[in-house]
Amino acid sequence: MLFLFRLMLMYLMGLATVAGQSQEVLRAPQRNEGEGPFAQLIIRGATLINGAGSPAIGPVDVVVEQNRITEIRVVGYPGVPIEADKRPKAQTGAREINAEGMYLLPGLIDMHGHIGGLEQGTTAEYVFKLWMGHGITTIREPLCGNGLEWTLDHKQKSEENAITAPRIEAYSIFGQGLSHGVNTPEEARAWVQSIAEKGADGIKFFGARPDIMEAALDAAKQYDLRSACHHAQLNVAWLNVLQTARMGLTTMEHWYGLPEALFTDRTLQNYPPDYNYQNEQDRFGEAGKLWQQAAPPYSAHWNEVMDTLIAMDFTIDPTFNIYEANRDLMRARTAEWHQEYTLPSLWDFFTPSRISHGSHWHNWGTEEEVNWKKNYILWMTFVNEYKNRGGRVTTGSDSGYIYQTYGFAYIRELELLREAGFHPLEVIRAATLKGAEALGREKEIGSIEVGKLADMILVSENPLANLKVLYGTGTIRLNKENKVERVGGVQYTIKDGIVFDARQLLSDVKAMVASAKQKAGIERLPQPGME
Repeated sequence: MLFLFRLMLMYLMGLATVAGQSQEVLRAPQRNEGEGPFAQLIIRGATLINGAGSPAIGPVDVVVEQNRITEIRVVGYPGVPIEADKRPKAQTGAREINAEGMYLLPGLIDMHGHIGGLEQGTTAEYVFKLWMGHGITTIREPLCGNGLEWTLDHKQKSEENAITAPRIEAYSIFGQGLSHGVNTPEEARAWVQSIAEKGADGIKFFGARPDIMEAALDAAKQYDLRSACHHAQLNVAWLNVLQTARMGLTTMEHWYGLPEALFTDRTLQNYPPDYNYQNEQDRFGEAGKLWQQAAPPYSAHWNEVMDTLIAMDFTIDPTFNIYEANRDLMRARTAEWHQEYTLPSLWDFFTPSRISHGSHWHNWGTEEEVNWKKNYILWMTFVNEYKNRGGRVTTGSDSGYIYQTYGFAYIRELELLREAGFHPLEVIRAATLKGAEALGREKEIGSIEVGKLADMILVSENPLANLKVLYGTGTIRLNKENKVERVGGVQYTIKDGIVFDARQLLSDVKAMVASAKQKAGIERLPQPGME
């Protein structure tokens, strides 16, 4: 936690350097990738998964002019040759993509996407290409950890497509730029006004004193800013999720604050006498027991809290993936993409340490993992039922921590929603339209409809049958010759009508990682304590 406090102080003070290094080294270079936008782009013969929850349909031809979808036409039947005269006519010079046998989805939205940083040694180019290579075309930056101005600069360049990057929603951490933080309601209101004037899209809280939080959220409504909160244990005794939602909070991150709202026989987490929040093993070890202290599923209080949050149109962004190492550390450490796609500096950041946030494996064992497995069952039960009753659930990754690599971690989040009980179509909807709704951008992105932006991805395999085909490494299967083959991976990411070769973007990342390994003098990322 020493790292977290130091990092938060850096955010609050808006420092431009860390350990003598300039944030300039993190900046994304000018875009050299992608084709378009075109006067006309036609995607031919794809099977459409529109993001709104509708079942797949195809073959369809989708016509894009500049950056708008102008026509979606069903052009035949599965397994039957398409009649040419039924298809939209191409203009002279149109770009056409033969997508027969492929699946067309809306661009994915990562609602919890940190853009790397100096502590992890991750540049914007590395992060952006991992995201775009996995079909992520929009992210919400819930800290602006490289500085608000830096983030807004990249947001503008992304909107102009001057860089290869997803769209960016900039949520400034509460108090960013103030060396002394926010200590009064008046300071809270003034700070909210200041970031609104700079162009921020929202605020990320870790909690605050009730009068300060209420003032900040009231001001956020005044300036049309959205909000998110990680209800950190240091502040949750003041305000849980139900209380902040009533004040106007629009989204909760992770799950902190929700079990506390579900307490019936206590008001505080059952901290042992020797608990120290500054000890990350204590923090995460005890958090693994928290859901078992809450009201049980479908009990009166459980139902009351859920129904109240849904009535307020409150959004849950669970980020299941970021805590998965807590229930299976070995799996997280040995994921197949680490060797080729995780930078050595990021790997070092993940390594067990008493001073790096999220590297809390001081003595992590079977008992801790079993507690977290029980935690997930209860947590997932609430999230799935929240969705079933009409609540909004979105998808976020919080990559860059706890053995979670950008892009790959997001696809794992989709798999975990499936584990929670979501139908595959509900998973895709959470990853697209529900995220767009939470950002207030559902009229522009989040589903494939006439009039919306050309924000789409093409995948060679059916993600509804196997979400693993969305991983940049694809998935394995046996072919008819009894040989193992790799299939899947996003083939094209289309953002603002610009067609990106997703595989080439990931190839660029592999080259970055290989170069970094060479400079570090290593061939493989070492497992802790083994090499």
